[in-house]
Amino acid sequence: MERCITTGDDPHAGGLPLIGMRIDEIIETSPDPTFSFEFFPPKTDEAEAALHGALETLREMDPSFVSVTYGAGGSSRDRTINVVRSLRLEHGMEAMAHLTCVGATKDEIRTVLGKMREAEIDNVLALRGDPPGGEEKFAPTPGGFASSPELTALLAEEFPFCVGGAAYPEPHPDARHDDDDVETAKAKVAAGARFLITQIFYDNADYFSFVQRLRDEGVDVPVIPGLMPITSIGQSRGFLAKIGARIPDAYRRELDAREDDPDAVKDLGVSYATQQAAELLAAGAPGIHFITMNRSPATRAILSTLRLHRPWEPAQKPRAAAPTSAA
Repeated sequence: MERCITTGDDPHAGGLPLIGMRIDEIIETSPDPTFSFEFFPPKTDEAEAALHGALETLREMDPSFVSVTYGAGGSSRDRTINVVRSLRLEHGMEAMAHLTCVGATKDEIRTVLGKMREAEIDNVLALRGDPPGGEEKFAPTPGGFASSPELTALLAEEFPFCVGGAAYPEPHPDARHDDDDVETAKAKVAAGARFLITQIFYDNADYFSFVQRLRDEGVDVPVIPGLMPITSIGQSRGFLAKIGARIPDAYRRELDAREDDPDAVKDLGVSYATQQAAELLAAGAPGIHFITMNRSPATRAILSTLRLHRPWEPAQKPRAAAPTSAA
């Protein structure tokens, strides 16, 4: 795939970044860890305006790539494709579309993938997807896919996309046994996934243990941590509880102690996420995927701090001061 050319010899000087790259190639060729952002398609004009404001701010952070989540309904599917196309062609950011198995037959998914190719999308994150609203358990659509490895196989066998997959350092709500998440991730890679992005987590020990278990099974693709700073008490008790993300007890106590001070909660959330990312990068994580919730301030603060301190580089010990000569 040819890259889009910007003005001047420097691809980042006076124009938009180069786009049209596979994410596996971006990860492989990047001299530093990759930093990427996740957005969701806006549903109202106000939300769309807010998203474009966040995009313009975060574009200045020069992300390695961005991704856009996917809705099962037809209009949501079209919004995902339109936002990804806009990100690539109007904002100059390499963008990946999420795709789920929910609410579509195999042929309908092939049609969606054809639209993605027409929109010049090169990267797709293949997901099983959550059950539709009001349903507790996932059930395959008649004539559809039953799992993300099946969807991954279709993408890899019939289309020229670079395919990514999700991974779960903490047990997936539908995990059948302790090794299920490792086995599923291994199946995704065997089906054609070139990299994995994890679900949100707040205890790095879960990530390190999960990656080691994958390596023990011979899975060697990059596993990018997915992080989202906690910026409100409602977020910690609502969305994170819904997806089953475990907040360590000590961290939860500190959040609860700031319940009546929203600014203090945000400050703690940004500080915790910054330290969490720094530890992951220092230990060799290939990058960080920020779940932005279509907002920019927290992500910008964290990424700016990481790039200033560069925790992925070996620490340089200061040279000992020369002893002072006796008079």
